[in-house]
Amino acid sequence: MDTALLVAAAFVAGALNAVAGGGSFLTLPALVFTGVPPVVANATGTVALLPGYMAGAWGFREDMQPPPGLSMRAVVVLALIGGSAGAALLLITPDATFRKVVPWLLLAATAMFALGPRLRQWAGASAHGPAAPWKAALGMLAVAGYGGYFNGGLGILLLALFGLLGQTQLNAMNGMKNLVSALLTAIAVAIYAAGGIVLWPQALMMMVAATAGGYGGARVARKLPANVLRWGIVATGLVMAAVFFWRQ
Repeated sequence: MDTALLVAAAFVAGALNAVAGGGSFLTLPALVFTGVPPVVANATGTVALLPGYMAGAWGFREDMQPPPGLSMRAVVVLALIGGSAGAALLLITPDATFRKVVPWLLLAATAMFALGPRLRQWAGASAHGPAAPWKAALGMLAVAGYGGYFNGGLGILLLALFGLLGQTQLNAMNGMKNLVSALLTAIAVAIYAAGGIVLWPQALMMMVAATAGGYGGARVARKLPANVLRWGIVATGLVMAAVFFWRQ
């Protein structure tokens, strides 16, 4: 039953990430519910979703453009530094502390997901020319650090950041979102592995399921109205947060 739950959660998570995001709302709770400690569950679930980010980045490779105020090299370096810092912070976070933080992180990520379109519109409307390079770098570093620590809602934060920096081409924004996600997740996974907090049998099994979900499940998900899919993900996030609060 544990195996079936993890495979199903990873498959659906891969499909959700390919279409709208929110896959970590399923992988983290599924691992915790099977008895995995929260910190290890967060790291293992992040490993499982890494191939999807890589595939997405490769798919948008021709459209990628760095946001105004940052070069491509700066984006790569900041993503790696921020992802490393977030992953290192996770390594030193006790399970008891992370267990208390998880429901709040889920609530915050769910809120960001629900308000994603408005957040991106606000960011675009607030952009008055390119941001100062130091402000752009600080924003990228902060979002990458969040992604290295907790993956939920990362895509929404990145799209909002790019809009705030003055980027307007959606394909370029999505390409950079996937590239930054892949980079910071890859370095975070390396740190998780070095710290010994990845359950590799579960991670590899879920990785295969998530990859299959990204290719096959997304075709089914695309047939659903966008609002139905979005609010279904929001409802999932709220339920998972409520369960974590209850388990405390």
